[in-house]
Amino acid sequence: MWDVIVALEQSGFGTAIRRSQVLYPAANIGHIVLLVFFAGAVAIMDARLLGGAVAAPLSSLVVAARRIAVVALFGMIATGFVLFSADASKVAVNSAFQIKMLLIAAGLANVAIYEFGARRAVEALAPGDAVPLRARAAGALSIMMWVSVAACGRAIAYV
Repeated sequence: MWDVIVALEQSGFGTAIRRSQVLYPAANIGHIVLLVFFAGAVAIMDARLLGGAVAAPLSSLVVAARRIAVVALFGMIATGFVLFSADASKVAVNSAFQIKMLLIAAGLANVAIYEFGARRAVEALAPGDAVPLRARAAGALSIMMWVSVAACGRAIAYV
């Protein structure tokens, strides 16, 4: 695996990103802008799962926010790959980056658990119905994990 990381960093792509006065900053700004969209969409979904905005139909609110979150997540994966490529060998051993990757995996596992364990029950709710405990737990875990992912992302520069 280490050979792949070093090869990525030393590739023409990694070198171009590292040397460019435009590409790395553009990817960084894009990553941050996408994070804002992702965080906003996740906050809407999680706040609703935790009992906020009870007058809004849960399923339609979550479906709309989910679309934004998915697009933003894929965008962050792409821009994150660009950022990683520029200094892969240093970033790969950074403890904040490693924790961030574990938290992303945990966050995605939480999404899968929600999708297979609570989504149908949530979609069947009428406005004002109580959200099932398993959906509230998924919302609470989601907020904690994604805020921690963002904090670790910021900490990469300082660790």
